[in-house]
Amino acid sequence: MPIVLTVGSLHYDIMVDADHLPRKDETAIGSRWFPKFGGKGGNQAVSAAKAGIESRMVGAVGNDDFGSFLRANLLKGGVDDRFIATVPDVGSGMSVAIQDAAGDYAATIVSGANLHIAATALAHDAVWAGVSVLILQNEVTEATNLAAAREARKRGVKTVLNAAPWRPLGAEFCRLVDILVVNAVEAEMMGTQPVCSLPSAAEAAKRLADQFETVIVTAGSIGLAAWGAHDEGLQIPAQKVQVVSSHGAGDAFIGALAAQIANTAPLEQACRAASAAAARHVSGH
Repeated sequence: MPIVLTVGSLHYDIMVDADHLPRKDETAIGSRWFPKFGGKGGNQAVSAAKAGIESRMVGAVGNDDFGSFLRANLLKGGVDDRFIATVPDVGSGMSVAIQDAAGDYAATIVSGANLHIAATALAHDAVWAGVSVLILQNEVTEATNLAAAREARKRGVKTVLNAAPWRPLGAEFCRLVDILVVNAVEAEMMGTQPVCSLPSAAEAAKRLADQFETVIVTAGSIGLAAWGAHDEGLQIPAQKVQVVSSHGAGDAFIGALAAQIANTAPLEQACRAASAAAARHVSGH
């Protein structure tokens, strides 16, 4: 079975339920809070495992209770954690997220140990044994992402970049990315026109395809558009579901997408399967 390797972040999420998201200087009253396994890297690695692919992760946690929680949940989610480092004297990554009654959320992350992933660890052959797809995100340093992407290219492994949260990307790194996945906001921050429909998402994907081999622009409840060598202007409407929470939907999409690509599925099939996985996630399944 092909393997999906995720290099990325692990966060101990503290989730807060509230009637609405607070505005600047407002103190909102919450109804409950609970801990949750998170970090875009961890979520995407678990999503890949849920999609039926073998999933492996490179990351870092602190020598603390949060780190123990994160490791335990990686293993519970079916992810190989042999290459998760424990960094002494640095706290594990964490976040606080507020979710409103409509399922929308806002979050703040503290990266902690995620900023201490050793780029040298990515050169070991054991990390890459059997890997056919690499997943990256922007919750770790670009130096880490660049080291991983270089190794992937050298070893003939496809690289999927979920460019979230947004930050400027170096020219060399962009050349090493095979598939770029961004949401509407991130696409606009990369210089496209506003994304408010499937045709505008397709135009955004076309614009970004000047820099990347394949581009997927997701637009939430609208759907997604993709632009690749054999799928120019692909548009897929979102499945209509009752939203319980949108938190983590993008990560569910990425993991499922990578699993499909690892199994050599065509881009349209991979996008449809990933969209279905995101729909199941936001509906609470």
